[in-house]
Amino acid sequence: MSRKSRAKPPSPFRYFNSSPEVIRLVVLMYVRFPLSLRNVEDLLFERGIDICHETVRMWWNRFGPMFAGEVRSKRVSRMRGFRHWRWHLDEMYVKLNGEMVYLWRAVDHEGEVLESYVTRTRDKGAALRFMKKALKRHGSPEAITTDGLRSYRAAMNELGNAEKQEVGRWANNRVENSHLPFRRRERAMLRFRQMKSLQKFASVHANVHNHFSLERHLTDRQTYRERRSAALAEWQVLAS
Repeated sequence: MSRKSRAKPPSPFRYFNSSPEVIRLVVLMYVRFPLSLRNVEDLLFERGIDICHETVRMWWNRFGPMFAGEVRSKRVSRMRGFRHWRWHLDEMYVKLNGEMVYLWRAVDHEGEVLESYVTRTRDKGAALRFMKKALKRHGSPEAITTDGLRSYRAAMNELGNAEKQEVGRWANNRVENSHLPFRRRERAMLRFRQMKSLQKFASVHANVHNHFSLERHLTDRQTYRERRSAALAEWQVLAS
């Protein structure tokens, strides 16, 4: 007797009246571009799709992490073990209801965001939790570039990789420039209200931005068009 084939997992879209294609488009528009919930609602209405802005909120909250997880898992499997992998670490201020919190970010030498982590402090404990999370998920890089914050040195000493740290005045421009897309999204969303929503959106936005980051300024028009078409086709497969 032949073995029974495994049951196919149920579709995550099975309880929704809208098609998966529309849901993918909504998540892509809201996360990738600096649009508000109502901006997405109006743009879709012009295309004959009538949904409420609260539906946009619900869909990105439910499906955004799932789509981003597919994109991240594919990149992690491709980059793990890469010999000349270099990381850049930095923390940025984000305001939550008048309170400043810190968004820690790890960016590789290609400018792609590897990890995002929100904390209320930027001491040794916060840096250690952030670095443990990044190293566990992505593996160990060849070198780690940071600014002069002493929390990085203390955390690396505890992890036993202090010899990999590099500190320079302009050496961390790669991660500083990578903050700009997130800042544009932050302004469009009129800032955040909770740490949980900030953590979720930062993680989803980073992976979607990585997928469509095609280094347009470094390629000719034909190459850019080919890469853009390939990225969009891959997105439709990953999010199916």
